[in-house]
Amino acid sequence: MNSRLRHWREAATLLLAAGAPARLPPSSLGPFDYELLLLQRSSRSGFLPSAHVFPGGLVEAADFSAEWLRLLPASPRGGLGLVKPPPPGGSRAPLFATDRERLGSPLPGDVAFRICAIRETFEEAGVLLVVPGRGPAAGSGPARPLPAERLPPAAELGEWRRRVQEDAGCFLQLCRRLACAPNIWALREWSNWLTPVGRAGRGGRRYDTAFYLCCLEERPPRASQDDREVTAFQWSSPPEAIERFKSQEIWFAPPQFYELCRLCNFSSLHELHKFSSERALEGCERWMPVTLTASDGYIQLLPGDELYPEDPDYTGEKKITLSTDKKVEDLMKEGSIFHRIVIKNINDLAVYVNIQAKYKHMNPVMINSNNSDYNSRL
Repeated sequence: MNSRLRHWREAATLLLAAGAPARLPPSSLGPFDYELLLLQRSSRSGFLPSAHVFPGGLVEAADFSAEWLRLLPASPRGGLGLVKPPPPGGSRAPLFATDRERLGSPLPGDVAFRICAIRETFEEAGVLLVVPGRGPAAGSGPARPLPAERLPPAAELGEWRRRVQEDAGCFLQLCRRLACAPNIWALREWSNWLTPVGRAGRGGRRYDTAFYLCCLEERPPRASQDDREVTAFQWSSPPEAIERFKSQEIWFAPPQFYELCRLCNFSSLHELHKFSSERALEGCERWMPVTLTASDGYIQLLPGDELYPEDPDYTGEKKITLSTDKKVEDLMKEGSIFHRIVIKNINDLAVYVNIQAKYKHMNPVMINSNNSDYNSRL
């Protein structure tokens, strides 16, 4: 764990996609044969209260424990594939590039952040992503959940879940008890989001979060909210989730909305798995949204947008604010190079991207609630 961080805390989250019968969603994108696990945060949460999120949370010291090396393959990165060097002019995101050995951890960040995402998914949703032995599991397709007969009885598993919630170190004990390893090999590096300065949570907390994607052949045997941090859960295809957001049934923060729009490129679980497996070895770019306040809404600018600052205020110490008397529509009509999320109100978001995606990624599918001229020009 990087104790030198002053302005944000390291975290990991998991986009968990599981196979489901293909059915026609209420959109023009056709049927999807998978669904994503979405959790509703408690209204008492100090960060994104009542929002629907992907499972995840803060990295703990136990996620970097040297004891994990006894459960994982004897390899420098636990058997994970090597990420390619960044393209010319680019750099590996600091979250992944930090030398963890210099911070006292023999476990690479690539491994520890995956353990964190898996542990948090168990804590928050009761979903246990482990494989028998030291892994990785055989096969090149989407991962298979641990069969129900390999899991402890519900009462015992519930007790383990409570213990892990109280002490992250108990997750290692659970894996030993099951003679399993956390399935870090099923998680693909997907993206890296940094909380904007103006969106800090209680106490000024901001998060540097690794987003991972995991494709499962089918839903795990069990899932349930913990009734502490999480008060409800649902499985939903990306277009269905976006439609529920627009109808104000649920609410997403902009990064989750952006990633759901990106997943709308893939209606097939196997296509998504193949793409994510190949793309993950390219690494990813760290994004910190910068908010531009207009007269009738907000625009969250992302790297590559023509209005994105050359030297963004990562720490918040510069107290820089971007604002204009212009309307959002005027800003969109005047512009030509977009990588932005337009926010009219809490449930009226739209993503506009016409820049070339980096790291062999794919841009979001632009699903908007109107047919503005600037949308038709993209």
